[in-house]
Amino acid sequence: MKAFTQLKGLACPIDRANIDTDAIIPKQFLKSIKRSGFGPYLFDEWRYKDHGEPGMDCTNRPLNEDFVLNLPRYKGAQVMLARENFGCGSSREHAPWAIEDYGFRVIIAPSYADIFFNNCYKNGMLPIVASHAMVDKLFKECQENVGYSLNVDLPSQTVTLPSGETFGFEINATSKHNLLNGLDEIGLTLLHAEKIKTFEQKHKQNQPWLFA
Repeated sequence: MKAFTQLKGLACPIDRANIDTDAIIPKQFLKSIKRSGFGPYLFDEWRYKDHGEPGMDCTNRPLNEDFVLNLPRYKGAQVMLARENFGCGSSREHAPWAIEDYGFRVIIAPSYADIFFNNCYKNGMLPIVASHAMVDKLFKECQENVGYSLNVDLPSQTVTLPSGETFGFEINATSKHNLLNGLDEIGLTLLHAEKIKTFEQKHKQNQPWLFA
């Protein structure tokens, strides 16, 4: 998992409340568990005018030119602005996979579905909870100013606006440590690789019949 410390990134406003995981990555794309390659299908039913299927080449698919991700001004965005209850619906981890694979590293919203929120941390993304007033302000400024970028600093737990205004955010100590060090659950387990190896060796010596 990629570590996260600081990011200055272009913001993109997804101005809808209660966006569920089926909208983020439709059910037909859940056949793969590779954790990569889902970016082209992010918000598939909103981004394209045709029906998407796994393995499709999205290069020449007809675009919904009104959808925000298809607007040239938001190309390369790394900070997603969202409304309340983002990531509701099913618990599919493919949703954060698709968002991260597209290029987003930070999401800022007033609230999230719990499972989606925690899955973001496990996949190297930083989900920030901000007040409704601040989120409204970010949406307004982002929509009014082309090239609107935010500076996100995880060590200090702050977000700095182009004006210089700063607001703080909360994150639990464990999630912060894991993001700063690029540790997902597999990475955390591998920190104890030698202890695991020693245990397995002793287990094999003490109960060899289990390994016959």
